[in-house]
Amino acid sequence: MQIILLERVAGLGNLGDVVTVKNGYARNFLIPTAKAKRATEANLKEFEERRAELEAKQAAVLADAQARQAKLDGQTITISQKAGVDGRLFGSVTNADIADAIKANGIEVVKANVRLPEGPFKAVGEYTVEVALHADAVATITVVVAAAAAQ
Repeated sequence: MQIILLERVAGLGNLGDVVTVKNGYARNFLIPTAKAKRATEANLKEFEERRAELEAKQAAVLADAQARQAKLDGQTITISQKAGVDGRLFGSVTNADIADAIKANGIEVVKANVRLPEGPFKAVGEYTVEVALHADAVATITVVVAAAAAQ
């Protein structure tokens, strides 16, 4: 299916690009999330009329993401979890836990932004984590998983 991208989509293209994608990807994700429209003559004409507005909106989104990236880059976040004597956690530290810890520091992040390519952390230690705030704004933070004090 031919679509017009209404914003930058990583791995696909930039604002205004006309690309061909699989029908399901367009119908189930890109179009419902307003990231794209079908590439019809009417939609192409409407897009050209709104191009400046869409570019300004995308620039504002990118500027916000870069501001949050500047605050977040290089930060160290400590998360305490119950752990056994050997350092293995009872449970794990997930991207939701990390996103909540970042929010507690006053920076707005959703759990989908936190990238854990090797899965949740299951042991005490120090880990490097990427937080993708935008396709062009990726912050790197250090997450320290510490054993919680005995109660």
